[in-house]
Amino acid sequence: MKIALIQQKFHKTRKKTIQKTINMIKEAKLKGAKLVCLQELHTSEYFCQSEDVENFELAKNWQKNKRIFSKVAKDNEIVLVTSLFEERTAGLYHNTSVVFDSDGSEAGMYRKMHIPDDPAFYEKFYFTEGDLGFKPIQTSVGKLGILICWDQWYPEAARLMALAGAEILIYPTAIGWFDEDLKEEKERQLEAWVTIQRGHAIANGIPVIAINRVGFESDKSGVFDGIRFWGNSFVVGSQGEFLARGSDNKEEVIIVDIDKKRSEEVRRIWPFLRDRRICAYSNITKRFVD
Repeated sequence: MKIALIQQKFHKTRKKTIQKTINMIKEAKLKGAKLVCLQELHTSEYFCQSEDVENFELAKNWQKNKRIFSKVAKDNEIVLVTSLFEERTAGLYHNTSVVFDSDGSEAGMYRKMHIPDDPAFYEKFYFTEGDLGFKPIQTSVGKLGILICWDQWYPEAARLMALAGAEILIYPTAIGWFDEDLKEEKERQLEAWVTIQRGHAIANGIPVIAINRVGFESDKSGVFDGIRFWGNSFVVGSQGEFLARGSDNKEEVIIVDIDKKRSEEVRRIWPFLRDRRICAYSNITKRFVD
């Protein structure tokens, strides 16, 4: 299956950014992509750098954004993984991935489960924890295990998606570094991000897709200078091997072929799921074990 990762920056306005996304999706379609994956909160800037109640207005576009990307999926006959700011009801908002099938229908959605609260990543101010669980979404190209950004640091989330039948793990992401960080620290952060996700592929015997944004976005509150999103969107196979990797500063349509049959071959060679000692894992549901 040919897939595409759309790695892009924010183009100052919602309208310009969405149009750039659509143009890149069309390019992916021309290159044969059947599955197109977009980065986290791709219709706007990464507004979670500061706590500002005005930013909740961005969620007013929830239904409009769904209509736009439903049409894009249908027009291009692709399965499309989006990442949108959901206004569920008054005072209740989610960081939500909506997956559209190639006929434009809504195949399903996933609400981000793990919500960070770090300097310049103040997501708990905006998002309620997801309540849809770790359930793969059935599409015309297979069962997709959608997880979002901070979820990628948790092996439990990847495992539960795999156990539920996910054929691919997909992580829309918005992660970067501060320019003032030391070069060595930047390298440590980036390699940790890549390594943990490669581990999910290996431990579960399925491909992993991570789509990250690029470009510098300033902190409007003035507390920090801003975040430079480090790109490096990538795809690894079911043994953690790199199949594709993007740059750290360019907008790109990254095209890669995935052989879904290989997952079964790898699981026969490395039967990690067979050898799990599930009778000894009860403590995994506890916050802390004495």
